[in-house]
Amino acid sequence: MSDKAARRAKFEQAFEKIRDELIEHVKGEGMPDEAVEWYKNNLDYNVPGGKLNRGMSVVDTAEIIKGSTLTETEYFRAALLGWCIELLQAFFLVADDMMDASITRRGQPCWYRLPKIGMVAINDACMLEGAIYHLLKKHFRKESYYADLLDIFHDTAYKTEFGQLVDLITAPEDHVDLSKFSLERHRLIVIYKTAFYSFYLPVACAMLMSGVPYPEDAPLALSILIPLGEYFQVQDDFLDFSATPEVLGKIGTDIVDNKCSWVVNTALLLTSPAQTANPFNPATTPERLREIRKVLEENYGRKERDAKGVNRAEERVKEVYEELGVRRAYEKYEERVVGVLRERIAAVEDREGGLKKEVFTSFLGKIYKRSK
Repeated sequence: MSDKAARRAKFEQAFEKIRDELIEHVKGEGMPDEAVEWYKNNLDYNVPGGKLNRGMSVVDTAEIIKGSTLTETEYFRAALLGWCIELLQAFFLVADDMMDASITRRGQPCWYRLPKIGMVAINDACMLEGAIYHLLKKHFRKESYYADLLDIFHDTAYKTEFGQLVDLITAPEDHVDLSKFSLERHRLIVIYKTAFYSFYLPVACAMLMSGVPYPEDAPLALSILIPLGEYFQVQDDFLDFSATPEVLGKIGTDIVDNKCSWVVNTALLLTSPAQTANPFNPATTPERLREIRKVLEENYGRKERDAKGVNRAEERVKEVYEELGVRRAYEKYEERVVGVLRERIAAVEDREGGLKKEVFTSFLGKIYKRSK
């Protein structure tokens, strides 16, 4: 077993203990067996799947801050905070799948689409969120930083919901209006919907449990982790278009689903009425840029397939992405943003019991030039 696989297995073992705690609590509240079984299935189906990067990052960060291997007690507390983040993620995903009328999640049917689940999934999502605060109360109530933990989870969840709202009203799946799209709107959505809970929250949890000055060191962490989270999502958007299903592990759907993606926003910027030249394909004339703009407006977000099951509209959008040079635009974006991140990380002063450069280089190393 590789080191990465062993780390994941150990983290998953912690979930089994946490899940059993939650189930025992429900039993202790006098809930009937049917409700207990339903809750167990909810936890098992929605929480432990996925890459678990958010949750495991709490453990990784705590180890870096300490500078040595965590004790058994320290590990469990870090893992528990990590699983609280995974519970938050599960809460968001169960709700998001209903809002988007999604079919599958992590290679299996969405929870709400299972037999007998349906709209009960709304309450199930709320119970996943509620489990976070039960666990924090049980394991951290006596700690001096308990109030800060509650605050950071509540504040991060609220910010993520802001991002979800802007995303939903900007790009509803059943109504395409590219005039609402822009790179500025995309950045706002990404920062609020992804960066805070995926990048800042794991580090903030590790900082609190490790005694790092909080909130004194929070601005430093935010100045690196929020742009890092933005870069991660831009990368995700680009891979949805550019990576093959075999490499990505899924079929990209951003074009068909009318997503306010970095890729379409870059294409829209390159074909805006004010654009007279394309720096990524100088051979593209102004007249051709206007034609491409029309192709985007007529084909983006279309779901119709021909008799062979091919979505010709999606193919046309991908063709003009290639013609515009979106791949080169992404390469330029990636090198620019990574350069800025490396400068900010280099300025971090390592100190005993505080944030260290390695916290941030570890995050950057996991995503730079990733292919899936």
